[in-house]
Amino acid sequence: MPPKKTMLRPQGAASKKASIPPDIADTRGVKSWKEATTWLRQRGIEDIECITPDLAGVPRGKMMPSSKFTSNTSLALPSALYRHTISGEYPEETGNFRYDSRDNDLKLMPDLATLSVVPWETDPTAQVICDIVDTDGKAVGYTPRNVLKNVLSLYEKKGWKPVVAPEIEFYLVAKNDDPDYPLHPPKGRSGRSILGGQGYSIAGINEFDELIDDIYHFSTKQGLEIDTLIHEEGPAQLEINLRHGDPIALADQVFLFKRTIREAALKHGIYATFMAKPMQGQPGSAMHIHQSVVDAETGKNIFSNADGSASQEFFHFIGGMQKYIPLSLVMMAPYVNSYRRLQPDMACPVNNAWGYDNRTTAFRVPISDPQARRVENRLPSSDANPYLALAASLGCGYLGILKAVEPTAPTADTANEGSIELPRGLLEAVALLEGETDLVEVLGQDFIDIYCGVKRGEFETFMQVISPWEREFLLLNV
Repeated sequence: MPPKKTMLRPQGAASKKASIPPDIADTRGVKSWKEATTWLRQRGIEDIECITPDLAGVPRGKMMPSSKFTSNTSLALPSALYRHTISGEYPEETGNFRYDSRDNDLKLMPDLATLSVVPWETDPTAQVICDIVDTDGKAVGYTPRNVLKNVLSLYEKKGWKPVVAPEIEFYLVAKNDDPDYPLHPPKGRSGRSILGGQGYSIAGINEFDELIDDIYHFSTKQGLEIDTLIHEEGPAQLEINLRHGDPIALADQVFLFKRTIREAALKHGIYATFMAKPMQGQPGSAMHIHQSVVDAETGKNIFSNADGSASQEFFHFIGGMQKYIPLSLVMMAPYVNSYRRLQPDMACPVNNAWGYDNRTTAFRVPISDPQARRVENRLPSSDANPYLALAASLGCGYLGILKAVEPTAPTADTANEGSIELPRGLLEAVALLEGETDLVEVLGQDFIDIYCGVKRGEFETFMQVISPWEREFLLLNV
């Protein structure tokens, strides 16, 4: 079994954060349009990017002068935006997937608390994350941020508040403009490409010291807080851990972090990729999610009894994840490439087992005191939309508590060898999500219909591409 992770920071990280002037780092907490106007004026902001995640988690939206942003301008996007694939195509209508014949407008509603600078732009620019409402001002339930909000509202009705902490893995790769050629790790400051097997290596991190400087610098300017940064097992594979907090706020941070890391990498002439399996024979990239639930009034962890023992809610939460997450896996493994990561002997789970401090299981319970008792979901890949991955994970745990689902016995064995107990491909995962009526309770029928239709369309697009494997083994042999 791999060694237990420790909390490491790259050398010099503390001094890098301390070097950011306090007035620049203070970018969060705007509550009103009056405060927003003052905030923009104080920073000399010229342009505003009003962004929102599409189903893939890609930032979509509009840019405008700051003067127009504060003048009560109505911002609209077409509803078809949420019915196109990652390649920008519009799938055929199948099953319950249908287009709105009107292609009516949806409105962007800025969440002013997310207002922050865009530190990589040369002109003074800010960004704000927006919710999506219809023309009557009603939240559009199938949009990612609202899907997560709907799940959180179920917890709120019970008097509970989920707490999460994501960990995001990604690769740095050399620039490559030909998709037919395999990806390779970039050269670091030593002038050599870093090799694999560098887990927790400080030297591996320092190979990209200036890039990491920029990641910290860009993050601090946006009010994003990195807890720890480590080098993972793959060549030039890094992991960023975020501090625990509110699921919407943490999904927003992952959404912005992905953009930030890509921009920082581009500044240094390399790519950062969140593909689940970018390089053959190397470990995949995950987005592990630590989860607990507290009583909204007392702040006490409902996963622990008064005597410190594990509660029934704790076990039922695990039972719900075991039962329902394989059925909603397409929200955590959303692409054909995602299922290449879920392979035996590649340091990722291929099961729905759980265990105490067992990293070979899908659901790991870290060693902690009773108030910090939590469950780590190790199945999501880093290519997942953070809003949808969190919504699915928390929704499945909620269903487990609601329906008193009993978990299996915890395992201390190596659980990620041998047979695979999860969907093996995209279409199988789509069919499982479509066929589970209990998930409609937490995700909504409209979302499931649209999401599954888009995923079927993406699979059809994938099937149009002939792979190197086919040319290698079929060209002259069949």
